[in-house]
Amino acid sequence: MGHAGAAAAAVRWLRSAPSPGPVEALPRPELRCVREDDPAPLDHAEFRRVLGNFATGVTVVTAPPSEGSASPAGFACQSFSSLSLDPPLICFMVGRTSTTWPRIARAGVFCVNVLAAGQGELCRAFAVSGADKFAGVAYDAAPVSGAPRLAGAVAWIDCTIHAVHTGGDHLIVVGRVDALGAEGPGEPLLFHRGRFGRLGDG
Repeated sequence: MGHAGAAAAAVRWLRSAPSPGPVEALPRPELRCVREDDPAPLDHAEFRRVLGNFATGVTVVTAPPSEGSASPAGFACQSFSSLSLDPPLICFMVGRTSTTWPRIARAGVFCVNVLAAGQGELCRAFAVSGADKFAGVAYDAAPVSGAPRLAGAVAWIDCTIHAVHTGGDHLIVVGRVDALGAEGPGEPLLFHRGRFGRLGDG
């Protein structure tokens, strides 16, 4: 019969078969949202203590001056991760109460600076709210976004905001990578159990 004949026979059979009738949708699963009066499922201090055992790198997310602002924006960020290779995406999380995030959102672009082992004080400076975080900080412009690319960082990732999702008391920001680079074999700054460290620390 051959492939073409078999296909034609299958089509004739399907056309002659009785209609199975309408398909009933399966019941939707019950979804429960957390209400404002619900008790916290976990103690906040215990949550931080246990999750603090997961060592992370440390980054500073920067953005160029946006409309209505004469200075660039930036904040220290641990919750950074690669997300996708094709297309090239990364993500970071930022608190909903952040005063820096709206400035980055208005800019629409940002640069992730992966801090080096000796940049703990720089990280602390960018963790302070309301201060002039760029005072005395050496940087140049990332090639696509123009966001500050901090001197001495071990790597940088230049991005355009791709999507923003809600995640409890944080926002999940997805960035599409436009350019990136690494500056030599320097060691990254690590954060573990509330303290800065470096690779090989006991």
